[in-house]
Amino acid sequence: MINTVLDQASGLRRMNQNGNHGVKVIAVTGGKGGVGKTNVSLNTAIALGQQGNRVLVLDADLGLANCDVMLGLRVEKNLSHVLSGECELDEILVEGPAGIKIVPATSGSQNMVELTPAEHAGLIRAFSELNTEFDILIVDTAAGISDMVLSFSRAAQDVMVVVCDEPTSITDAYALIKVLSREHGVYRFKIVANMVRSLREGQELFAKLSKVTDRFLDVALELVATIPFDENMRKSSRRQKTIVELFPNSPAAVAFRGLAGKAVKWPIPHQPSGHLEFFIEQLVNG
Repeated sequence: MINTVLDQASGLRRMNQNGNHGVKVIAVTGGKGGVGKTNVSLNTAIALGQQGNRVLVLDADLGLANCDVMLGLRVEKNLSHVLSGECELDEILVEGPAGIKIVPATSGSQNMVELTPAEHAGLIRAFSELNTEFDILIVDTAAGISDMVLSFSRAAQDVMVVVCDEPTSITDAYALIKVLSREHGVYRFKIVANMVRSLREGQELFAKLSKVTDRFLDVALELVATIPFDENMRKSSRRQKTIVELFPNSPAAVAFRGLAGKAVKWPIPHQPSGHLEFFIEQLVNG
């Protein structure tokens, strides 16, 4: 198994040395469900696409995928077909707004939530053989702190935690940050205050979370966006569109474009942290 995993790692390194060198990997997570994580992922991705970036979105909620549904896209095959050997990863990519590409996962499949080590290796191999070139990979993780969420977050260069002004959201975001920092060596987190009533409310929300992490954890938090509550978000969702498409001048759309403008400037580490080397450490250690 170790040799197989090392083969996958070398394949991914070759990919980064060739067409996909310098891929920026951003994991979007949140601890609890209902904080608008997928909305943040898709709106940021489309805003990045509108700015001329080649963007790939991996729907990493492997058992309850919904990126394709939220964008009204027709999906014929998904990651389960790749892992079963029926097709290659390039064959399942679906094009979304602004030219972004989506890697669709399955919905309602417990098997995809509990991948075996061999299936983990298959997922790595699928990415190592990806021919489509892109600049930024956005990984929309599942809710909670499952092994899958932690693996994707640990593999990314930047972890973006979406939080709302609710006690459960703050508590769950703290729990996620705690596990990633203490058990997986992730010490820097980018915070998105979502669905806030004002910039001040977003800053106060960030202050609440920072107060707890400063007291108990050795981590660095950065507030990278405050996304205002916007009625146009609900209107967009009903039409299976994003707010940056339908209402580009709305407050939330402006905030997402600002977040995209920041994200594209985040540096890509010289060390191979992220760069699509998903699960390598976990598989080798296992």
